Amino acid sequence: MKFEIYSSSPSLLAFQWRWRLVAENGEVIADSSEGYVSKYDCEYAIGLVKATTPTTPVVEAFD
Repeated sequence: MKFEIYSSSPSLLAFQWRWRLVAENGEVIADSSEGYVSKYDCEYAIGLVKATTPTTPVVEAFD
């Protein structure tokens, strides 16, 4: 698996950075639900995901 960082818009007015987690077969497993103003913020968010994932519990949410 790998994280990919990409821009969501070619327009400078709406330019945002996003990340996605991609499996070895090319399938996207997860995608950031929000855009980040800077590439640094996007990389920081990936770091948070990587740091907490092994111990994060899975719970069922009820709306």
